[in-house]
Amino acid sequence: MRVRFAPSPTGHLHVGNARTALFNWLLARGHGGTFILRIEDTDLERSTRESEQRILDDLRWMGLQWDEGVECGGDTGPYRQTERFDIYRAHTERLLASGAAYHCFCSEEALEADRRAQLAAGVPPRYSGTCRTLPADEVARRLGAGQTPVVRLRVPAHREVHFDDEVRGRVTFHTDVIGDPVLVRSDGVPAYNYAVVIDDHLMHVTHVIRGEDHISNTPRQVLIYEAFGWTPPAFAHLSLVLGPDHAPLSKRHGATSVAEFRQKGYLPEALVNYLALIGWSPRRLPDGGISEQTEPSSDELVPAAEMARRFRLSDVSHSAGVFDEQKLAWVNRHYLKGCEPERLVREALPFLRQAGLVTGLLSDAADAWLREVLPPTVASVDRLSQIPDRLTTIFHMTADAVFNTPALTDELTAPAARSVALALARLLDTTGPLETREQFRALATQVRDATGQKGKALFHPIRVVLTGAAEGPELDLLVPAIDRAAVLPADAGLSPVVSCRSRAFAIAERLTRHSA
Repeated sequence: MRVRFAPSPTGHLHVGNARTALFNWLLARGHGGTFILRIEDTDLERSTRESEQRILDDLRWMGLQWDEGVECGGDTGPYRQTERFDIYRAHTERLLASGAAYHCFCSEEALEADRRAQLAAGVPPRYSGTCRTLPADEVARRLGAGQTPVVRLRVPAHREVHFDDEVRGRVTFHTDVIGDPVLVRSDGVPAYNYAVVIDDHLMHVTHVIRGEDHISNTPRQVLIYEAFGWTPPAFAHLSLVLGPDHAPLSKRHGATSVAEFRQKGYLPEALVNYLALIGWSPRRLPDGGISEQTEPSSDELVPAAEMARRFRLSDVSHSAGVFDEQKLAWVNRHYLKGCEPERLVREALPFLRQAGLVTGLLSDAADAWLREVLPPTVASVDRLSQIPDRLTTIFHMTADAVFNTPALTDELTAPAARSVALALARLLDTTGPLETREQFRALATQVRDATGQKGKALFHPIRVVLTGAAEGPELDLLVPAIDRAAVLPADAGLSPVVSCRSRAFAIAERLTRHSA
Protein backbone atom coordinates (compact mmCIF):
# COMPACT_ATOMS: atom_id res chain seq x y z
CA MET A 1 0.00 0.00 0.00
CA ARG A 2 1.28 3.44 -1.01
CA VAL A 3 -0.59 6.64 -0.17
CA ARG A 4 0.31 10.27 -0.59
CA PHE A 5 -0.46 13.72 0.75
CA ALA A 6 0.10 16.40 -1.85
CA PRO A 7 -0.47 19.93 -0.55
CA SER A 8 -0.12 23.13 -2.55
CA PRO A 9 2.34 25.48 -0.80
CA THR A 10 0.16 28.57 -1.13
CA GLY A 11 -0.68 29.19 2.53
CA HIS A 12 -0.97 27.54 5.90
CA LEU A 13 -1.99 23.93 6.50
CA HIS A 14 -5.79 24.02 7.02
CA VAL A 15 -7.15 21.56 9.57
CA GLY A 16 -9.28 19.99 6.83
CA ASN A 17 -6.15 19.23 4.82
CA ALA A 18 -4.39 18.14 7.99
CA ARG A 19 -7.17 15.59 8.55
CA THR A 20 -6.64 14.33 4.98
CA ALA A 21 -2.92 13.92 5.70
CA LEU A 22 -3.75 12.16 8.95
CA PHE A 23 -6.13 9.65 7.32
CA ASN A 24 -3.47 8.84 4.71
CA TRP A 25 -0.88 8.41 7.44
CA LEU A 26 -3.17 6.24 9.58
CA LEU A 27 -3.94 3.96 6.63
CA ALA A 28 -0.27 3.59 5.74
CA ARG A 29 0.85 2.98 9.31
CA GLY A 30 -1.94 0.54 10.00
CA HIS A 31 -1.19 -1.56 6.93
CA GLY A 32 2.59 -1.41 6.82
CA GLY A 33 2.40 0.91 3.82
CA THR A 34 4.34 3.93 2.58
CA PHE A 35 3.29 7.52 3.25
CA ILE A 36 4.53 9.87 0.51
CA LEU A 37 4.69 13.67 0.75
CA ARG A 38 4.56 15.41 -2.63
CA ILE A 39 4.43 19.17 -3.15
CA GLU A 40 2.06 20.35 -5.89
CA ASP A 41 3.58 23.75 -6.64
CA THR A 42 2.50 24.38 -10.23
CA ASP A 43 0.61 27.49 -9.09
CA LEU A 44 3.74 29.47 -9.85
CA GLU A 45 2.36 32.84 -8.75
CA ARG A 46 1.18 31.76 -5.29
CA SER A 47 3.47 28.87 -4.32
CA THR A 48 6.38 29.71 -2.02
CA ARG A 49 9.11 27.76 -0.30
CA GLU A 50 8.18 29.56 2.94
CA SER A 51 4.67 28.13 2.77
CA GLU A 52 6.09 24.71 1.94
CA GLN A 53 8.35 24.82 4.98
CA ARG A 54 5.46 25.82 7.24
CA ILE A 55 3.45 22.85 5.99
CA LEU A 56 6.37 20.47 6.57
CA ASP A 57 6.88 21.87 10.07
CA ASP A 58 3.19 21.45 10.91
CA LEU A 59 3.14 17.86 9.68
CA ARG A 60 6.21 17.01 11.74
CA TRP A 61 4.71 18.75 14.77
CA MET A 62 1.63 16.53 14.38
CA GLY A 63 3.89 13.48 14.24
CA LEU A 64 2.96 12.68 10.62
CA GLN A 65 6.45 11.84 9.41
CA TRP A 66 6.55 10.71 5.79
CA ASP A 67 8.52 7.76 4.46
CA GLU A 68 9.23 9.17 1.02
CA GLY A 69 9.05 12.62 -0.49
CA VAL A 70 10.49 16.10 -0.16
CA GLU A 71 13.51 16.39 2.14
CA CYS A 72 13.79 12.63 2.66
CA GLY A 73 13.95 11.47 -0.96
CA GLY A 74 12.94 8.15 -2.46
CA ASP A 75 13.04 6.11 -5.64
CA THR A 76 10.16 7.83 -7.44
CA GLY A 77 11.13 11.50 -7.15
CA PRO A 78 11.58 14.32 -7.61
CA TYR A 79 8.74 15.18 -5.26
CA ARG A 80 8.04 18.79 -6.27
CA GLN A 81 5.98 19.14 -9.41
CA THR A 82 8.04 22.06 -10.66
CA GLU A 83 11.01 19.67 -10.75
CA ARG A 84 9.08 17.16 -12.89
CA PHE A 85 8.32 19.24 -16.02
CA ASP A 86 10.52 17.06 -18.25
CA ILE A 87 8.49 14.03 -17.15
CA TYR A 88 5.21 15.75 -18.02
CA ARG A 89 6.51 16.89 -21.44
CA ALA A 90 7.55 13.35 -22.35
CA HIS A 91 4.13 12.00 -21.42
CA THR A 92 2.40 14.77 -23.36
CA GLU A 93 4.30 13.82 -26.50
CA ARG A 94 3.13 10.27 -25.96
CA LEU A 95 -0.54 11.28 -25.80
CA LEU A 96 -0.24 13.57 -28.81
CA ALA A 97 1.41 10.83 -30.85
CA SER A 98 -1.36 8.37 -29.97
CA GLY A 99 -4.12 10.84 -30.80
CA ALA A 100 -5.46 10.75 -27.24
CA ALA A 101 -4.60 14.45 -26.93
CA TYR A 102 -4.54 17.36 -29.36
CA HIS A 103 -3.40 20.98 -29.66
CA CYS A 104 -6.03 23.66 -29.14
CA PHE A 105 -5.40 27.18 -30.49
CA CYS A 106 -8.69 28.77 -29.41
CA SER A 107 -8.27 32.20 -27.86
CA GLU A 108 -9.47 33.07 -24.39
CA GLU A 109 -11.97 35.47 -25.95
CA ALA A 110 -13.46 32.75 -28.17
CA LEU A 111 -13.70 30.32 -25.27
CA GLU A 112 -15.41 32.93 -23.11
CA ALA A 113 -17.90 33.71 -25.86
CA ASP A 114 -18.74 30.01 -26.19
CA ARG A 115 -19.14 29.74 -22.43
CA ARG A 116 -21.58 32.64 -22.28
CA ALA A 117 -23.60 31.27 -25.17
CA GLN A 118 -23.89 27.86 -23.52
CA LEU A 119 -24.98 29.39 -20.24
CA ALA A 120 -27.58 31.47 -22.06
CA ALA A 121 -28.87 28.28 -23.67
CA GLY A 122 -29.14 26.64 -20.27
CA VAL A 123 -26.51 23.97 -20.86
CA PRO A 124 -23.39 23.27 -18.76
CA PRO A 125 -20.34 25.04 -20.22
CA ARG A 126 -17.88 22.72 -21.97
CA TYR A 127 -15.32 23.05 -24.74
CA SER A 128 -17.06 22.99 -28.12
CA GLY A 129 -14.31 20.98 -29.84
CA THR A 130 -13.32 23.62 -32.40
CA CYS A 131 -9.71 22.38 -32.68
CA ARG A 132 -10.48 18.72 -32.15
CA THR A 133 -10.41 17.90 -35.85
CA LEU A 134 -7.69 20.26 -37.07
CA PRO A 135 -5.61 18.56 -39.80
CA ALA A 136 -2.05 17.66 -38.85
CA ASP A 137 -0.56 20.03 -41.44
CA GLU A 138 -2.61 22.93 -40.06
CA VAL A 139 -1.42 22.15 -36.54
CA ALA A 140 2.18 22.03 -37.79
CA ARG A 141 1.76 25.34 -39.62
CA ARG A 142 0.42 27.11 -36.55
CA LEU A 143 3.12 25.69 -34.33
CA GLY A 144 5.72 26.76 -36.85
CA ALA A 145 4.28 30.26 -36.82
CA GLY A 146 4.97 30.48 -33.11
CA GLN A 147 1.45 30.04 -31.80
CA THR A 148 1.31 28.61 -28.27
CA PRO A 149 -1.64 26.25 -27.91
CA VAL A 150 -2.91 24.36 -24.93
CA VAL A 151 -3.05 20.57 -25.05
CA ARG A 152 -6.44 18.95 -24.48
CA LEU A 153 -7.53 15.39 -23.78
CA ARG A 154 -9.70 13.85 -26.48
CA VAL A 155 -12.63 12.65 -24.36
CA PRO A 156 -14.77 9.91 -25.90
CA ALA A 157 -18.34 11.01 -26.53
CA HIS A 158 -21.56 9.46 -25.22
CA ARG A 159 -20.21 7.17 -22.54
CA GLU A 160 -20.26 6.89 -18.78
CA VAL A 161 -17.22 7.04 -16.52
CA HIS A 162 -17.39 4.98 -13.32
CA PHE A 163 -15.19 4.69 -10.28
CA ASP A 164 -15.74 2.93 -6.98
CA ASP A 165 -15.19 5.28 -4.08
CA GLU A 166 -14.00 3.58 -0.89
CA VAL A 167 -16.17 5.98 1.14
CA ARG A 168 -19.13 6.72 -1.14
CA GLY A 169 -19.56 3.63 -3.30
CA ARG A 170 -19.94 3.71 -7.07
CA VAL A 171 -19.85 7.18 -8.65
CA THR A 172 -20.87 7.78 -12.27
CA PHE A 173 -20.33 10.73 -14.63
CA HIS A 174 -21.25 11.14 -18.29
CA THR A 175 -18.61 12.34 -20.74
CA ASP A 176 -21.12 14.63 -22.48
CA VAL A 177 -20.88 17.04 -19.54
CA ILE A 178 -17.10 16.79 -19.16
CA GLY A 179 -15.79 18.21 -22.41
CA ASP A 180 -12.14 18.00 -23.41
CA PRO A 181 -10.12 19.20 -20.39
CA VAL A 182 -6.86 21.09 -20.73
CA LEU A 183 -3.86 18.91 -19.90
CA VAL A 184 -1.10 21.48 -20.48
CA ARG A 185 -1.57 25.23 -20.48
CA SER A 186 -0.12 27.45 -23.19
CA ASP A 187 2.86 28.34 -20.97
CA GLY A 188 3.80 24.66 -20.74
CA VAL A 189 2.64 24.23 -17.14
CA PRO A 190 0.60 21.04 -16.65
CA ALA A 191 -2.94 21.29 -15.32
CA TYR A 192 -3.64 19.78 -11.92
CA ASN A 193 -5.67 16.83 -13.20
CA TYR A 194 -2.93 15.88 -15.63
CA ALA A 195 0.12 16.18 -13.38
CA VAL A 196 -1.55 14.37 -10.50
CA VAL A 197 -2.33 11.33 -12.64
CA ILE A 198 1.23 11.04 -13.94
CA ASP A 199 2.68 11.56 -10.46
CA ASP A 200 0.38 9.06 -8.77
CA HIS A 201 1.07 6.43 -11.42
CA LEU A 202 4.84 6.85 -11.48
CA MET A 203 4.97 6.94 -7.67
CA HIS A 204 2.95 3.68 -7.57
CA VAL A 205 0.22 5.21 -5.40
CA THR A 206 -2.37 2.55 -4.62
CA HIS A 207 -4.92 4.64 -2.69
CA VAL A 208 -5.81 8.29 -3.31
CA ILE A 209 -7.46 9.71 -0.18
CA ARG A 210 -8.52 13.34 -0.51
CA GLY A 211 -11.36 15.78 0.08
CA GLU A 212 -14.76 15.49 -1.54
CA ASP A 213 -14.10 18.71 -3.47
CA HIS A 214 -12.01 16.51 -5.79
CA ILE A 215 -14.90 14.21 -6.75
CA SER A 216 -15.63 16.22 -9.89
CA ASN A 217 -11.95 15.96 -10.90
CA THR A 218 -11.91 12.18 -10.64
CA PRO A 219 -13.72 11.28 -13.92
CA ARG A 220 -11.27 13.43 -15.87
CA GLN A 221 -8.40 11.70 -14.10
CA VAL A 222 -9.90 8.26 -14.81
CA LEU A 223 -10.05 9.19 -18.51
CA ILE A 224 -6.40 10.25 -18.43
CA TYR A 225 -5.48 6.92 -16.87
CA GLU A 226 -7.36 5.22 -19.69
CA ALA A 227 -5.58 7.32 -22.31
CA PHE A 228 -2.24 6.08 -20.99
CA GLY A 229 -3.50 2.51 -20.60
CA TRP A 230 -2.93 2.62 -16.83
CA THR A 231 -5.04 1.18 -14.02
CA PRO A 232 -6.36 3.90 -11.68
CA PRO A 233 -5.70 3.64 -7.94
CA ALA A 234 -8.46 3.19 -5.40
CA PHE A 235 -10.18 6.50 -4.58
CA ALA A 236 -11.60 7.66 -1.25
CA HIS A 237 -13.16 11.11 -0.96
CA LEU A 238 -13.50 12.51 2.55
CA SER A 239 -16.32 14.77 3.62
CA LEU A 240 -15.66 18.42 4.26
CA VAL A 241 -14.88 19.75 7.73
CA LEU A 242 -17.60 22.20 8.72
CA GLY A 243 -17.89 24.87 11.38
CA PRO A 244 -20.47 24.70 14.20
CA ASP A 245 -22.99 26.44 11.88
CA HIS A 246 -22.51 23.64 9.34
CA ALA A 247 -20.89 25.97 6.80
CA PRO A 248 -17.43 25.05 5.45
CA LEU A 249 -14.85 25.81 8.13
CA SER A 250 -13.36 29.23 7.42
CA LYS A 251 -11.72 32.20 9.09
CA ARG A 252 -15.07 33.50 10.32
CA HIS A 253 -15.23 30.48 12.62
CA GLY A 254 -11.93 31.44 14.25
CA ALA A 255 -8.74 29.42 13.99
CA THR A 256 -8.62 27.14 10.95
CA SER A 257 -4.94 26.29 10.43
CA VAL A 258 -2.68 23.93 12.29
CA ALA A 259 -0.31 26.83 12.97
CA GLU A 260 -3.07 28.78 14.72
CA PHE A 261 -3.93 25.85 16.97
CA ARG A 262 -0.23 25.46 17.78
CA GLN A 263 -0.08 29.13 18.71
CA LYS A 264 -3.15 28.77 20.93
CA GLY A 265 -1.40 26.10 22.95
CA TYR A 266 -2.91 22.81 21.82
CA LEU A 267 -0.77 19.70 22.04
CA PRO A 268 -0.14 17.81 18.79
CA GLU A 269 -1.52 14.52 20.08
CA ALA A 270 -4.74 16.28 21.09
CA LEU A 271 -5.27 17.81 17.65
CA VAL A 272 -4.42 14.52 15.95
CA ASN A 273 -6.78 12.57 18.20
CA TYR A 274 -9.62 15.02 17.67
CA LEU A 275 -9.17 15.32 13.89
CA ALA A 276 -9.23 11.53 13.56
CA LEU A 277 -12.66 11.41 15.13
CA ILE A 278 -14.20 13.92 12.69
CA GLY A 279 -15.96 11.69 10.21
CA TRP A 280 -14.39 8.45 11.39
CA SER A 281 -16.46 5.94 13.34
CA PRO A 282 -14.05 3.30 14.59
CA ARG A 283 -15.34 -0.22 14.63
CA ARG A 284 -15.20 -2.23 17.83
CA LEU A 285 -12.41 -4.72 17.27
CA PRO A 286 -12.45 -8.14 18.96
CA ASP A 287 -10.26 -6.89 21.81
CA GLY A 288 -12.51 -3.92 22.51
CA GLY A 289 -12.47 -0.55 20.85
CA ILE A 290 -13.60 3.01 20.67
CA SER A 291 -17.27 3.57 21.39
CA GLU A 292 -19.27 5.49 18.81
CA GLN A 293 -20.51 8.59 20.63
CA THR A 294 -21.26 12.17 19.67
CA GLU A 295 -19.65 13.64 22.77
CA PRO A 296 -16.04 12.82 23.62
CA SER A 297 -15.54 9.99 26.06
CA SER A 298 -12.47 8.47 27.64
CA ASP A 299 -12.75 5.62 25.12
CA GLU A 300 -12.12 8.12 22.32
CA LEU A 301 -8.79 9.28 23.71
CA VAL A 302 -6.47 7.01 21.78
CA PRO A 303 -2.77 7.29 20.89
CA ALA A 304 -2.00 7.72 17.21
CA ALA A 305 -0.38 4.29 16.91
CA GLU A 306 -3.50 2.63 18.26
CA MET A 307 -5.72 4.68 15.95
CA ALA A 308 -3.60 3.48 13.03
CA ARG A 309 -4.14 -0.11 14.09
CA ARG A 310 -7.92 0.43 14.10
CA PHE A 311 -8.26 2.68 11.05
CA ARG A 312 -10.34 1.38 8.14
CA LEU A 313 -11.62 3.39 5.17
CA SER A 314 -14.88 1.47 5.49
CA ASP A 315 -15.44 3.19 8.84
CA VAL A 316 -15.11 6.71 7.37
CA SER A 317 -18.44 8.50 7.06
CA HIS A 318 -19.48 10.28 3.88
CA SER A 319 -21.41 12.81 5.99
CA ALA A 320 -19.70 16.10 6.74
CA GLY A 321 -17.96 16.41 10.10
CA VAL A 322 -18.24 19.43 12.39
CA PHE A 323 -15.15 20.97 13.94
CA ASP A 324 -16.04 21.99 17.49
CA GLU A 325 -13.20 23.70 19.34
CA GLN A 326 -14.87 23.03 22.69
CA LYS A 327 -14.52 19.30 22.06
CA LEU A 328 -10.92 19.83 20.97
CA ALA A 329 -10.32 21.68 24.25
CA TRP A 330 -11.82 18.74 26.15
CA VAL A 331 -9.40 16.38 24.44
CA ASN A 332 -6.50 18.76 25.03
CA ARG A 333 -7.23 18.97 28.77
CA HIS A 334 -6.83 15.21 28.98
CA TYR A 335 -3.45 15.26 27.27
CA LEU A 336 -2.24 18.24 29.28
CA LYS A 337 -3.01 16.45 32.52
CA GLY A 338 -1.06 13.43 31.31
CA CYS A 339 2.05 15.43 30.38
CA GLU A 340 5.23 14.62 32.21
CA PRO A 341 6.49 17.69 34.13
CA GLU A 342 9.62 17.99 31.98
CA ARG A 343 7.59 18.06 28.78
CA LEU A 344 5.01 20.41 30.26
CA VAL A 345 7.75 22.95 31.02
CA ARG A 346 9.16 22.56 27.52
CA GLU A 347 5.78 23.04 25.85
CA ALA A 348 4.74 25.96 28.08
CA LEU A 349 8.04 27.81 27.84
CA PRO A 350 7.23 29.85 24.67
CA PHE A 351 4.02 31.09 26.27
CA LEU A 352 5.77 31.90 29.55
CA ARG A 353 8.43 33.85 27.66
CA GLN A 354 5.83 35.72 25.65
CA ALA A 355 4.09 36.72 28.90
CA GLY A 356 7.38 37.89 30.40
CA LEU A 357 7.34 35.31 33.19
CA VAL A 358 10.46 33.60 31.89
CA THR A 359 13.10 36.19 31.12
CA GLY A 360 16.24 34.24 30.34
CA LEU A 361 17.96 30.89 30.43
CA LEU A 362 16.40 28.87 33.24
CA SER A 363 18.65 27.76 36.06
CA ASP A 364 18.30 24.21 37.33
CA ALA A 365 16.45 25.53 40.37
CA ALA A 366 14.03 27.58 38.28
CA ASP A 367 13.41 24.64 35.97
CA ALA A 368 12.71 22.42 38.98
CA TRP A 369 10.33 25.07 40.34
CA LEU A 370 8.37 25.12 37.07
CA ARG A 371 8.21 21.32 37.04
CA GLU A 372 6.51 21.46 40.43
CA VAL A 373 4.21 24.41 39.72
CA LEU A 374 2.89 23.67 36.23
CA PRO A 375 1.27 20.22 36.71
CA PRO A 376 -1.35 21.44 39.23
CA THR A 377 -1.84 24.56 37.10
CA VAL A 378 -2.95 22.64 34.00
CA ALA A 379 -5.83 21.10 35.94
CA SER A 380 -7.73 24.33 35.30
CA VAL A 381 -6.70 25.20 31.73
CA ASP A 382 -7.66 24.05 28.25
CA ARG A 383 -4.54 25.25 26.46
CA LEU A 384 -0.91 26.02 27.16
CA SER A 385 -1.53 29.67 26.30
CA GLN A 386 -3.77 29.98 29.37
CA ILE A 387 -1.04 28.94 31.81
CA PRO A 388 0.51 32.41 32.26
CA ASP A 389 -2.84 33.82 33.43
CA ARG A 390 -3.05 31.07 36.05
CA LEU A 391 0.33 32.17 37.40
CA THR A 392 -0.73 35.80 37.82
CA THR A 393 -1.17 35.34 41.57
CA ILE A 394 2.45 34.25 41.85
CA PHE A 395 4.11 36.84 39.64
CA HIS A 396 1.87 39.90 39.55
CA MET A 397 0.13 40.27 42.91
CA THR A 398 0.32 43.84 44.34
CA ALA A 399 -1.39 45.60 47.22
CA ASP A 400 -2.50 48.34 44.82
CA ALA A 401 -4.37 45.79 42.68
CA VAL A 402 -6.08 44.38 45.77
CA PHE A 403 -7.26 47.78 47.02
CA ASN A 404 -8.36 48.79 43.52
CA THR A 405 -10.81 45.88 43.61
CA PRO A 406 -13.84 46.98 45.67
CA ALA A 407 -14.96 43.46 46.64
CA LEU A 408 -11.50 42.58 47.98
CA THR A 409 -11.18 45.91 49.76
CA ASP A 410 -14.56 45.45 51.43
CA GLU A 411 -13.58 41.98 52.59
CA LEU A 412 -10.19 42.91 54.04
CA THR A 413 -11.47 46.00 55.84
CA ALA A 414 -14.16 44.01 57.63
CA PRO A 415 -13.08 43.50 61.29
CA ALA A 416 -12.65 39.71 61.22
CA ALA A 417 -10.70 39.62 57.97
CA ARG A 418 -8.63 42.63 59.02
CA SER A 419 -7.57 40.83 62.17
CA VAL A 420 -6.48 37.81 60.09
CA ALA A 421 -4.49 39.99 57.70
CA LEU A 422 -2.68 41.86 60.48
CA ALA A 423 -1.95 38.68 62.45
CA LEU A 424 -0.60 37.03 59.29
CA ALA A 425 1.81 39.93 58.69
CA ARG A 426 2.89 39.95 62.33
CA LEU A 427 3.60 36.21 62.42
CA LEU A 428 5.38 36.20 59.02
CA ASP A 429 7.78 38.77 60.45
CA THR A 430 9.15 36.11 62.78
CA THR A 431 9.26 33.15 60.38
CA GLY A 432 11.32 32.28 57.36
CA PRO A 433 9.93 31.58 53.88
CA LEU A 434 6.96 29.20 53.71
CA GLU A 435 8.58 26.72 51.33
CA THR A 436 6.61 23.61 52.30
CA ARG A 437 3.00 22.68 52.90
CA GLU A 438 3.78 21.90 56.49
CA GLN A 439 5.24 25.35 57.12
CA PHE A 440 2.18 27.04 55.65
CA ARG A 441 -0.25 24.86 57.60
CA ALA A 442 1.63 25.56 60.84
CA LEU A 443 1.43 29.31 60.18
CA ALA A 444 -2.28 29.09 59.38
CA THR A 445 -2.80 27.36 62.73
CA GLN A 446 -0.98 30.18 64.49
CA VAL A 447 -3.18 32.78 62.77
CA ARG A 448 -6.27 30.82 63.79
CA ASP A 449 -5.12 30.72 67.41
CA ALA A 450 -4.33 34.44 67.35
CA THR A 451 -7.63 35.57 65.85
CA GLY A 452 -10.17 32.89 66.71
CA GLN A 453 -11.16 32.69 63.01
CA LYS A 454 -11.41 29.35 61.26
CA GLY A 455 -12.62 27.76 58.02
CA LYS A 456 -13.49 30.20 55.26
CA ALA A 457 -13.26 33.16 57.66
CA LEU A 458 -9.61 32.24 58.18
CA PHE A 459 -8.42 30.99 54.83
CA HIS A 460 -10.20 33.37 52.48
CA PRO A 461 -8.55 36.50 53.93
CA ILE A 462 -5.20 34.66 53.87
CA ARG A 463 -5.78 33.89 50.17
CA VAL A 464 -6.57 37.51 49.35
CA VAL A 465 -3.56 38.81 51.26
CA LEU A 466 -1.04 36.37 49.75
CA THR A 467 -2.41 35.97 46.22
CA GLY A 468 -4.51 39.08 45.55
CA ALA A 469 -7.34 36.89 44.29
CA ALA A 470 -10.62 35.56 45.63
CA GLU A 471 -10.04 32.07 44.26
CA GLY A 472 -7.34 29.84 42.83
CA PRO A 473 -5.33 26.69 43.49
CA GLU A 474 -5.09 25.16 46.95
CA LEU A 475 -3.21 27.50 49.27
CA ASP A 476 -0.95 24.78 50.64
CA LEU A 477 0.32 24.31 47.06
CA LEU A 478 0.32 27.95 46.00
CA VAL A 479 1.90 29.61 49.04
CA PRO A 480 5.04 27.40 49.10
CA ALA A 481 5.39 27.98 45.34
CA ILE A 482 5.40 31.75 45.92
CA ASP A 483 8.10 31.65 48.56
CA ARG A 484 10.27 29.11 46.72
CA ALA A 485 10.24 31.41 43.69
CA ALA A 486 10.89 34.49 45.83
CA VAL A 487 14.23 33.12 47.06
CA LEU A 488 15.53 32.26 43.59
CA PRO A 489 18.45 34.47 42.49
CA ALA A 490 17.89 37.26 39.99
CA ASP A 491 19.72 35.35 37.26
CA ALA A 492 17.50 32.23 37.58
CA GLY A 493 15.61 33.16 34.40
CA LEU A 494 12.27 33.93 36.04
CA SER A 495 10.54 37.25 36.52
CA PRO A 496 10.98 38.36 40.16
CA VAL A 497 8.40 37.05 42.64
CA VAL A 498 7.47 38.97 45.81
CA SER A 499 7.61 36.87 48.99
CA CYS A 500 4.60 36.10 51.16
CA ARG A 501 6.14 38.19 53.95
CA SER A 502 6.43 41.26 51.72
CA ARG A 503 2.91 40.77 50.40
CA ALA A 504 1.45 40.54 53.90
CA PHE A 505 3.42 43.61 55.03
CA ALA A 506 2.15 45.65 52.05
CA ILE A 507 -1.47 44.69 52.75
CA ALA A 508 -1.08 45.38 56.50
CA GLU A 509 0.38 48.81 55.76
CA ARG A 510 -2.55 49.65 53.48
CA LEU A 511 -5.04 48.45 56.09
CA THR A 512 -3.40 50.60 58.75
CA ARG A 513 -3.58 53.64 56.48
CA HIS A 514 -7.16 52.81 55.58
CA SER A 515 -8.29 52.67 59.20
CA ALA A 516 -6.46 55.90 60.00
